[in-house]
Amino acid sequence: MWTKIDEGIAKLKKSLSDNVVKLRQQVSQGFFQFKPFSIKQKMVLTWWCPSSPVKDSEGIIADGSIRSGKTVCMSLSFVMWATETFDGQNFAIAGKTIGSLRRNVMFWLKLMLKSRGYKVQDRRSENLMVVRRGNIINYFYQFGGKDERSQDLIQGITLAGVLFDEVALMPESFVNQATARCSVTGSKFWFNCNPQGPQHWFYTNWIKRCRTRKILYLHFTMEDNLSLSEEIKERYRRQYVGVFYKRFILGLWCLAEGLVYPMFDRDRHVVPEFLGTGRYWISIDYGIQNPFSAGLWCLRDGVATRVAEYYHDGRKTKQQRTDEEHYAEVEKLAGENYIERVVVDPSASSFIETVYRHGRFSVDKARNDVVPGIAAVSTLLLAGKIQICECCEDCIREFGAYSWDPKNHEDAVIKEYDHAMDDVRYFVNTILRNELRWEQWNGRE
Repeated sequence: MWTKIDEGIAKLKKSLSDNVVKLRQQVSQGFFQFKPFSIKQKMVLTWWCPSSPVKDSEGIIADGSIRSGKTVCMSLSFVMWATETFDGQNFAIAGKTIGSLRRNVMFWLKLMLKSRGYKVQDRRSENLMVVRRGNIINYFYQFGGKDERSQDLIQGITLAGVLFDEVALMPESFVNQATARCSVTGSKFWFNCNPQGPQHWFYTNWIKRCRTRKILYLHFTMEDNLSLSEEIKERYRRQYVGVFYKRFILGLWCLAEGLVYPMFDRDRHVVPEFLGTGRYWISIDYGIQNPFSAGLWCLRDGVATRVAEYYHDGRKTKQQRTDEEHYAEVEKLAGENYIERVVVDPSASSFIETVYRHGRFSVDKARNDVVPGIAAVSTLLLAGKIQICECCEDCIREFGAYSWDPKNHEDAVIKEYDHAMDDVRYFVNTILRNELRWEQWNGRE
């Protein structure tokens, strides 16, 4: 079978189905203006068609770099296939969260479908999109797969197909539950994602076993997105370094190793002092025996500066401080500045209560997604959007020592020299990414 599939893929690269030509004609007068499709995008759009040599595959995987055009063609092809194959059936479209799914997939998908002449009814309260074309009607339910509990959301429903957007960010239990719901004859699985580590469950259980599972596998790079100019592609290449460059730009499933922030450069990122004023925040990583780290940040002209810090290591000083003592130091750190928010480690419930009780500061519980947060810090360091005053000695010291754990096959950092690094990540991931409205934050497709 797979020899025929390989031969069929080769034929597809030379002469693709007329479905793509028809698609382009149908959308040319609609709401969504398409750019020319690349070879791999055309393969995604037509692999299920009756004339395709790989039409009997039980699903498709599209992985690879950011901005490679996977999501647009995958989501459109999924609904086209569903409409051509089924009537009156239920389907699932899943993202890490409902919010990210609506933002990154559903918004554009609805525009594309309307451009093709589909009638789309969005029932947001039910997380349901009803799609009609002629006398055909199908139902597309939306799910978030952010943690182990997500599998409970999809139990009980019978599906004719499921599309997973950014599947590598979902727990395996959710994906297993969703694929198990596809019991309708002819149902298929659709997956897309950016790479993670080489021991990730999706890479080992699905990509490496794609032939056994009869799944068509396509690897994308930015070269497969013909809508990107060379200038834009080069800009994305400059935004990442190290493991994130290998994954997000080269599209490789690779291990995180070495320094977490190899792009940190004292000559570029450390400044003697901060003069003037701007908008202020404080970020805090809470510790009792472990170090307590707090940074005072000022945002001005699109650059965030760590102006000052408070760092107390209870083990090193052999002096354990109470929540009230730590709070008093945070007050000193703030000085006379108006602090918009204090961003705190979400697990530090007793200290958060102490801050509330004093009534001076508003509190945000920090977004504590470690690897996405590290990626955000890395990108903004490369972009010159973060600088550190040289008085912040402990933060500068940790930037030079914070490392990935070589003994852990999953993305994990060594749990030392990480306290100032955590409070930096809290500030960037909770505050700065929103304030700067950085173009990457709303998804990588």
